[in-house]
Amino acid sequence: MASNHHSAENERPVRHRVEGPKKHIVAFIFSILLTLIAFAAVAGGEINTDFIYIILIGCAILQVFVQMAFWMHMKDRGHTWAIIGILFGVFVVFTCVIMAEYWAWW
Repeated sequence: MASNHHSAENERPVRHRVEGPKKHIVAFIFSILLTLIAFAAVAGGEINTDFIYIILIGCAILQVFVQMAFWMHMKDRGHTWAIIGILFGVFVVFTCVIMAEYWAWW
């Protein structure tokens, strides 16, 4: 008599993807490099102030993406609602900054 039940003999063990330390080490080195670039831009003092602000904001944005992708694992599946919440927060902050700018100018 044939049985429709699954037996333990036919099931394969589920393998989980292991990331390993290589990507974390690369992300850590990239984070340190971004921090050193920002520090050197400010400590140098010979660069135009507006250009320093652009460098700092660029390094900060890259740092956020590195932190979210590698340390908070936002690149993996199952983080859709967290990403939506973060994007909504960025939208709200951006909207508030634009509104404050217009309010101060008028």
